[in-house]
Amino acid sequence: MSHVTPSNLRPPPDDLFVTLADYALNYTTPSDEALDTARWCLLDTLACGIMALAYPACTKLLGPIVPGTTIVHGARVPGTSYELDPVQAAFNIGTIVRWLDFNDTWLAAEWGHPSDNLGAILATADWLSRHAAAGTTPSAFHTSLVAHHTPLTIKDVLLAMIKAHEIQGVLALDNSFNRVGLDHVLLVRVASTAVVTAMLGGTRDQIIAALSHAWIDGSALRTYRHAPNTGSRKSWAAGDATARAVRLALIAMTGEMGYPSALTAKIWGFQDASFRGQSIKLARPLGSYVMENILFKISFPAEFHAQTAVECAVKLHPQVRDRLADIARVEITTHESAIRIIDKTGPLHNPADRDHCLQYMTAIGLIFGTLTAEHYEDAIAADPRIDALRAKMTVIEDKQYSRDYLDPAKRSIANAVQFFFNDGTNTERIEIHFPLGHRRRRAEGIPLLQQKAAAAFAARYGKSKPEKLTSLFTNRAQLEAMPVHEFLSSFRTTE
Repeated sequence: MSHVTPSNLRPPPDDLFVTLADYALNYTTPSDEALDTARWCLLDTLACGIMALAYPACTKLLGPIVPGTTIVHGARVPGTSYELDPVQAAFNIGTIVRWLDFNDTWLAAEWGHPSDNLGAILATADWLSRHAAAGTTPSAFHTSLVAHHTPLTIKDVLLAMIKAHEIQGVLALDNSFNRVGLDHVLLVRVASTAVVTAMLGGTRDQIIAALSHAWIDGSALRTYRHAPNTGSRKSWAAGDATARAVRLALIAMTGEMGYPSALTAKIWGFQDASFRGQSIKLARPLGSYVMENILFKISFPAEFHAQTAVECAVKLHPQVRDRLADIARVEITTHESAIRIIDKTGPLHNPADRDHCLQYMTAIGLIFGTLTAEHYEDAIAADPRIDALRAKMTVIEDKQYSRDYLDPAKRSIANAVQFFFNDGTNTERIEIHFPLGHRRRRAEGIPLLQQKAAAAFAARYGKSKPEKLTSLFTNRAQLEAMPVHEFLSSFRTTE
């Protein structure tokens, strides 16, 4: 057999690394719509994090790695008294904002939750800002970190959010990692790594190096999101990804070498080793498209493919709440992605299992006329009416729904629900194509998003503080000018 010795010539950096680095470093002109949407995204993401603090399963994971440790001029975790290093703060913030599956969503060939990146962005921005306000250096071990003479502002945070949303969302348009068993938090780590390295003052070469490490890390397996292994790791996986992103950014800032063909190297690169030889593609030029089109979860803390199904169910609730025993069957008409991800029969073992079951979420809406995070807990899940109703459900794909889901001009997430009774009668067929958090329903949705945030703040802080917190977002110019450390101090508690 002949043997060809491989060349050890280092190639130039992969094109994707260069494109992402240039965008993270140089993009400064998002649309006004993107900036305004980012303002509401920041409010909504913080509200989701504050709500999660009511759940011990979440809060047991929070705080410093070593109990009792505090960091001078450390990053704050909203709704808590924690002051942490930026890596652990990113884990904390990323975990709380994702815990209830209630923050924003992006649906494409790959789906995900771009506001997950706020864990890395807020932690880094607050850490840098507190040192700037104190006139100190963030880290003696990272002499190349930018010395901020003034604190970062919320405008910096909004711009970083737009960039992270865009990187994650555009990469998700044509690259389906879930179809090879990999989890979408890979894109959270990649997006956060690029943006945070730029925030730290990284050069183009340092951002490229950091990105190479982010791809070399590979990806978590999606098994914790699917039967039979669905579990709570899906609620802290994004926090883990944001923490790793900050760590990789800090490593790159020391001058640590990168790996220029980490994506494209034959056999050993990400594309061959983890993506079955497929090429990673950017479907469109990077700008502010994703933030403009982001999907908010306003009404229900539910996996997004089920949002319109639950909305249909709530509309049908008055017609069926007194006739549950008379139901012969329930037809749920949906799109292919929903069937692949959340169509589930059999026992549901925990809240994470239930909030990824189309039938369970629809049944809750039909029985109770609403859906909240509490409806996933064991006490309500024990209600025998839920599984009795699930057993009568049939899930059907509508091919047009599936096509409209993939159509970039529509981006619909359609579902329809109809009941058939034992006496031969039936309800009307309720069909909804665009959920309340869709761009096409912004005018309707933003006031309700504000109400969602106010309720979350009231539950955590009592009656006096919520109005002060929500008022921070009323005037965008004033919000954008606010120093990050002052902004996050507003959300601190003494607990």
